[in-house]
Amino acid sequence: MTIRRTLLLMGFFIAIPFSQSDAADKSRPLIVAHRGLLHHAPENTLANFRACLELRLGFEFDVERTKDGHLVCIHDSTVDRTTNGTGKVSDLTLTQIRELDAGSWFDPMFADEKVPTLEEVLRLVAEYSHHRVLIAVDLKTGGIEQEVVQLAEKHNALGRLLFIGRTISDSNVREQLKQASKQAETAAVANNTGEFTTALATTNADWVYFRYLPPPEQMKAVRNAGKRSFIAGATVAGHLSENWQHCAEVGLDAILTDYPLELRHSLNSSTR
Repeated sequence: MTIRRTLLLMGFFIAIPFSQSDAADKSRPLIVAHRGLLHHAPENTLANFRACLELRLGFEFDVERTKDGHLVCIHDSTVDRTTNGTGKVSDLTLTQIRELDAGSWFDPMFADEKVPTLEEVLRLVAEYSHHRVLIAVDLKTGGIEQEVVQLAEKHNALGRLLFIGRTISDSNVREQLKQASKQAETAAVANNTGEFTTALATTNADWVYFRYLPPPEQMKAVRNAGKRSFIAGATVAGHLSENWQHCAEVGLDAILTDYPLELRHSLNSSTR
């Protein structure tokens, strides 16, 4: 069976029960696919992100700057792993990067898939403005906060973005984002229960970013503070149904995972 057919079948069997459950149920966690559908399409590509959006899934993507100042979506600081080229992103021009094949390494069916620009990704997100999804943005390099926010505002996408990555641990990054726009959503990390109080009290963060399974009393504190909750890391990245169910039961707002389709199925099964 081809990868494309597999994706279509998964979309049919997984999206249908989602729509048959209460699609407007805002109490369920939003699903954020780490670098998109990692196991089904090449990461950080438009093909991948479009598949996520068609399935009503959010996704996480990474932003780097090219030698000539353009913003592109790629996880690594080099193009070596996810393209047929070599070299640092910061040493290559946009034209050089766009000449690379960012799909064949994953499967020949994705040959000639390109490294997308940030604007292309935001334009794609804007096409699906009627879908309730969360897009997580990992800023891999500094000094790009204002430009990213301005591009997001240009495409009416800012309200659907959550800035993570360096943002969660660097107050200066959060400040730069907030100076660009008060509507820019930022998060502060709690790596363990001991860090929760500080993360919750962070004034320039709208979300608490958990790296552990929070107890109900901490989730209540998040809601009472008028903030939202996001979880990522080892407790939810893998295929961990019990942990996912805990997140849903305590009311987490969003889950970042490498297995978004399986998470969707798990949440649907518990609802039914």
